[in-house]
Amino acid sequence: MKIRGERECTDCGTRWSYYETGSVGCPACSSLRSVGTGERTEHTDLDAALELTEVRGLIDDAPLEEVAERAAEEARSYVRRRGFVRGGDLIDLDESYLAAAELRYVADVLARTPSHERTDEGELYFVSLLRDADGGERPPVAEVPHGLAMARGLAYAEAVREYRRDVRSWLEGRELAPDERGALDSLGEHVTRIRMLDGDVSPQIAERLVETARDLGRALRDGDEVALARAEDRLEALDDV
Repeated sequence: MKIRGERECTDCGTRWSYYETGSVGCPACSSLRSVGTGERTEHTDLDAALELTEVRGLIDDAPLEEVAERAAEEARSYVRRRGFVRGGDLIDLDESYLAAAELRYVADVLARTPSHERTDEGELYFVSLLRDADGGERPPVAEVPHGLAMARGLAYAEAVREYRRDVRSWLEGRELAPDERGALDSLGEHVTRIRMLDGDVSPQIAERLVETARDLGRALRDGDEVALARAEDRLEALDDV
């Protein structure tokens, strides 16, 4: 959506950036009477923080399914408010978003799995995600348990889908070169395929999808031909899977 990023309070005259606060309320006097100023620019990344401290505090006292449900809810709320265009600028598909997206799906799996069917490996992986996700850290590929690989695959496919959607909005009105458009279309096809598989791909493939999206974003934003070439190579490798 396109919004005016600068706001002015009609009560006290204070000016502030909506891009920084995500609020129309005046930071000085709390008045909700404000007007937007300046040009409208694309902005999809709302002010959001992943708050997991309280959820972590439940680990020793609450059933795991309750902890997982709360974690999934917090991660879902965070992801819903996030985007990848900030004040007209395309930003990266960042680690914090990916960690929250994965936590959402992993927690959902744990919450729905009967206790007698859960594995120690899966529970420890969930706790690891819960411990580090709000710091923008996610477990490496080698640590993903087999039983949760689909959750990571689907989480990353959905993350790349949202990123690609914002990239397309950011590109509106711009003429793309054939290789740029081809790469963007190919990325969308791979996202669709993995989503149709419910994320049933190896963690290595899911990671490659993320790196492809990141390279393509850099190429389109910065005119980085090396990044575009890397993205095309990664897409070709995905074609062979």
